[in-house]
Amino acid sequence: MMRLLLLLVAPVLLAGCVRVNVHGDPAAYRRAMSDSHLRVATYNASLYAETAGGLVARLDAGDADARKVAAVLQRVRPDVVLINEFDFDPEGRAADLFQRDYLEVAQAGGGAALHYPYRYFAPVNTGVASGLDLDGDGQVGREGRAYGNDAWGYGLHPGQYGMLLLSRYPIDSARARTFQRLRWSTLPDARRPHWPDGRPFHSDAVWSQLRLSSKSHWDVPVHTPLGTVHMLASHPTPPVFDGPEDRNGRRNADENRLWAEYITPGAKPWLCDDAGRCGSLPADARFVILGDLNNDPADGDGTHEAVTALLGHPRVVRHPTPSSAGAIAAARAAPATHAGRAGNPAHGTGDFGGRVGVLRLDYALPSTGMHLAGTGVYWPAPGEAGAELVDGSDHRLVWVDLAP
Repeated sequence: MMRLLLLLVAPVLLAGCVRVNVHGDPAAYRRAMSDSHLRVATYNASLYAETAGGLVARLDAGDADARKVAAVLQRVRPDVVLINEFDFDPEGRAADLFQRDYLEVAQAGGGAALHYPYRYFAPVNTGVASGLDLDGDGQVGREGRAYGNDAWGYGLHPGQYGMLLLSRYPIDSARARTFQRLRWSTLPDARRPHWPDGRPFHSDAVWSQLRLSSKSHWDVPVHTPLGTVHMLASHPTPPVFDGPEDRNGRRNADENRLWAEYITPGAKPWLCDDAGRCGSLPADARFVILGDLNNDPADGDGTHEAVTALLGHPRVVRHPTPSSAGAIAAARAAPATHAGRAGNPAHGTGDFGGRVGVLRLDYALPSTGMHLAGTGVYWPAPGEAGAELVDGSDHRLVWVDLAP
């Protein structure tokens, strides 16, 4: 019991003036903040379907998991939130339905209705046919998983597992940058996949066309009370579901490294967005890196230094890792899965089943130039208020509170 108490208290002691939310009511803290503060969140909501138009049908029919996701958002009440795994449709019908029928309706266990007057969404690579053999099976897949494996990013239809950015504050869409079509081979020292005997996994002709981002990378400027803050949004591929060539693990590492390159000042003529504008983020720009990065700093699959490089980047604010009582409880419920792990299970942002367990995959990393007033993971312990909402997704919402 004493060990658990110390584990819960330690992050707060380390935080100094930074509030690290372990449990409790984040909405109450949010209400106590002035409008000069900014709460930014990321949430992999698992709002997707296996057929085109399926999410629209799912939301239109009434969806229990979507109601739980909305309730979590109503409790935490972020000013800006990136939602990962929200299927893209060009007309924005799914986003309309989610706003109107879920966020703007007080949900059981949630809070008051929540309205976001601004949103940003754009095409992603998932489910978009490449016309190439990307998985090395000797043919171009035409349907099912074979189709998904040969899409620019794995997906069963264009837009599956897309992204949606919601904001209380104006979004500068004209200055937004997307890197959906950036070629992987243009990244300096790109981790090109190879067979164990040293042969390239992809032919030169295919490698020269491969896109780096499995979904997309977005730089979306938002005009906030703290000035313009660039929301750097992405959702790298999981570093699994491949073979000895480690093509997904290498891609995940380089998708994460792209943000390290982007926030490091320099001309970078290779770093060109989909509109043809080249170069990195200006040295004086404020930002928050957001998303399900599919990479734990210490455990699970993946190249951990790719995400630790972001955590330790000179332009990223150093802060205690947010913890939750729910993550501790989930890890304690599966001791065999978590035995021998190097990381602290209290830092987990989702529970990914019996073989994988609790990992930290979701991040909200603010830049220097802003004061970090608080941070947290929405994951109450079983039996606490709001704990019944967390299974709307296998991920948990992560937020940061920022001040001038």
